[in-house]
Amino acid sequence: MSENGLYPGLNLGEAHDDAHLQAESTVFGFWVFLMSDLIIFGILFASYASYLDPIGLAGGPGPQDLFDVKSVAIQTAFLLFGGVAYGGVSLSVKYEQGRAKLILWLLICAVLGAGFLFFEIKDFISQAGEGGTPQVSGWLSSYWLLVGLHGFHVFSGILWIIAMIGQISTRGVDDVVKVRLSMLGVFWHFLDLIWVGIFSFVFLATLT
Repeated sequence: MSENGLYPGLNLGEAHDDAHLQAESTVFGFWVFLMSDLIIFGILFASYASYLDPIGLAGGPGPQDLFDVKSVAIQTAFLLFGGVAYGGVSLSVKYEQGRAKLILWLLICAVLGAGFLFFEIKDFISQAGEGGTPQVSGWLSSYWLLVGLHGFHVFSGILWIIAMIGQISTRGVDDVVKVRLSMLGVFWHFLDLIWVGIFSFVFLATLT
């Protein structure tokens, strides 16, 4: 905690006046809300692990039959670079670099997120064509639910980015927009965190 009682990383800097103070409580509250989402993902991770056996596979295809490591690596690159790009959004807000630069960084994040979804959906279609649909086994049901839920979150994040671009274009970068962008940043980085878990536990661990 800093000398003025604010936690570094949850605020925008004293130059942003009211937004600096408002972000402290609002962004922290949103972070607490995301922890409930983390619990849901934790349950899904546990469910996935419980089905990683011959009974869970139910004679259907398994990780070795369905996973495309190259595609997963591409998805990971898209999402992690998207997280890095959001750093540009945060810096643009903090140092007041203007609407155009801020919107550009948001568009880069949205494009990278869309690239991630493209390859993920492509993999789902390919896996379904090889008999890897959710109803085949408990393992496939848990896999589709876990990975699909994360993908839905990424899609929601892209919609949020588009909404923020609209707000920046119409109302400028006021205090409300600054706080909302801070909340979006927490959400976008949260998706990176969950994907690192999926990449490590679902893909790497089951293919080694």
